[in-house]
Amino acid sequence: MKLLHLGRGLVVAGLLGGVATASGIALTTTSGWLIVRADQRPQIMLLLTAIVAVRTFGLARPVFRYWERLRSHDTALADLAEARTATYAALIPLTPARLGRRGRTEVLTGVVDDLTDVVEASVRVTVPALAALVAGVLAAALTALVDPRVGLVLAAMLLAVVGVAWLADRLESRAQTRVLDARAEVSRIAELITTHADELRAVGGTETAAGWLHEAHGELRASVARQAWGRSLSAAAVLVITGVATLAAAGLATTSGASTPVQALLVLAPVATGEALGVLTDATRALARARACAARLDELLDQSPAVTDRAAGAPPSSPRSLHCPTAMQTPAPRLELRGLTAGWVPGRTDLGPVDLVVEPGEHLAVTGPNGAGKSTLLAVLARHLDPTAGTYTVDDRNVTTTDLAEIRSHIAVVDDEPHVFAGTLRANLVLAAPEADDEALVDSLRRAGLGTWLHALPEGLDTRLGADGRGISGGERARLSIARAIASQRPVILLDEPVAHLDHPTADAVIADLLQHAGGRSVIMVTHHGVGLDRLDRTVTITREGAHHGQERVPR
Repeated sequence: MKLLHLGRGLVVAGLLGGVATASGIALTTTSGWLIVRADQRPQIMLLLTAIVAVRTFGLARPVFRYWERLRSHDTALADLAEARTATYAALIPLTPARLGRRGRTEVLTGVVDDLTDVVEASVRVTVPALAALVAGVLAAALTALVDPRVGLVLAAMLLAVVGVAWLADRLESRAQTRVLDARAEVSRIAELITTHADELRAVGGTETAAGWLHEAHGELRASVARQAWGRSLSAAAVLVITGVATLAAAGLATTSGASTPVQALLVLAPVATGEALGVLTDATRALARARACAARLDELLDQSPAVTDRAAGAPPSSPRSLHCPTAMQTPAPRLELRGLTAGWVPGRTDLGPVDLVVEPGEHLAVTGPNGAGKSTLLAVLARHLDPTAGTYTVDDRNVTTTDLAEIRSHIAVVDDEPHVFAGTLRANLVLAAPEADDEALVDSLRRAGLGTWLHALPEGLDTRLGADGRGISGGERARLSIARAIASQRPVILLDEPVAHLDHPTADAVIADLLQHAGGRSVIMVTHHGVGLDRLDRTVTITREGAHHGQERVPR
């Protein structure tokens, strides 16, 4: 990901910031001249020019600073929106095969915090650095008009501070990488503990887990302390440079033969300039953090998709894949696997070889022990994972040479942990059917067995669900996910343990409602237990050696 860029908006913001900073330097030096000159009690007319200049610089500094903030933040927000769109587009083909091996914390940190730091680097680095350099050059040039020797002192101070900033960047880069790694480890352990809190309590492992977290926090504190030490050194170096430049300017001013007010101006010039140049070390810290975040983000995004859209000649990260394909209302296709193997990691086989035929409208159960490849089979069927060997055809068309969006538009997936978004019930359903009207949404809820539940909701489809709305039970969550699949009008529904967390009667009722209202759709359900198996047409058992056909019942 591109770290810094010099767009027109940022250049304008940097120049505006430079004028604001230069106005601050001029305000300090002119005020010093005015105070010393006024102490000599001259005619008031002799002070009017300086008085007007002080007022002008005093007004110019906040006005130009505000203008600079408007331009820089407008540019940053536009860049952030564009970067987020591009990042989400890059994540789409990585889900779930490439992102499933990473924790939620790592992914969220990458697409939220790291991305924000990378984009904001343009505002935190480019704009202040450009403003400081513009102000420093102006200060040195204008001071040289009064006393060339002091102007050279300011130029030397500018170069010295730039050198300190470069050194600070080298030190900060190493420290920032350690801090980010330590913070990521704390987040990973915290997520692990909260996710498995019940299991840890059951085995008496809470104290051990707390020890892990305490150790990770200790490493984070040590990394932050080392980082703070380096930052303190760079800040102290800038103060020392400013002090030396001020002493040099004072010595030169006293031997210049200039008037006392001018001498005050020359002495104050390096003081004000040093304060303005101090932002360079802050900019290098922001640059180091952005560089480390960019490296983490690139590691997340620079992965090959698990599925390649060979028919389109481009991975599914192209813009067209960001839009849901038009819902298919065609009859269920015939699915056929021949000698198919697949794996999540290159060189490893997690499924197969499998020979399987799913006829249109057939209801099929897939069982087998943990690790046999049941979820891998669904991933291949849903075109979330390419087969490593064998063939997978849909209506006699090889999926690897057929348009990816077309194949996926036939298939709806219901997983074992369906997500309920914090929004209205309608918003949760139209994700699967953007063009569906309220009548179609209500019908899908009724077909999923949620008709009575919907009738009891105070605001119907406008009832808010999720974190900031109405609570929803496990059975309702499973049925809502099935309602999404029905609303999508896709002719094949894949279910990965849809009732794994429900009690036996509720699970059986959910499956019964789904199959009763499947309406000619093919249904393929992965399950670990026998709930609802008697309602399906046949059962296929997956083992590490392949697929074995189980009992069949009389077709409907």
